[in-house]
Amino acid sequence: MEHKPLSQEQVLYRQIDDILWTEWDPIGINDCEQARDEYYGYLPHVWRLKLQGADAETIAQYLFDVEIDRMGLNGDIEHCRKVANRIISL
Repeated sequence: MEHKPLSQEQVLYRQIDDILWTEWDPIGINDCEQARDEYYGYLPHVWRLKLQGADAETIAQYLFDVEIDRMGLNGDIEHCRKVANRIISL
């Protein structure tokens, strides 16, 4: 079976997924491979923001809002900014 190469958008999607899992990880579970899908629900929105040319602050604010509103955490805007800058640099 021949595999079709991934599109640039698919590669970007996977890269953002990796960043959310390894670097954002607000609930500290990335050492548990069984929870690998924990952040999949937020991935499409972050990916769309990146494709639409959103700036780092917009992405950081989304991640921060997720931490507070959806996860019930205190949130860490500076960490979200670092993660967002990594995403922007892709």
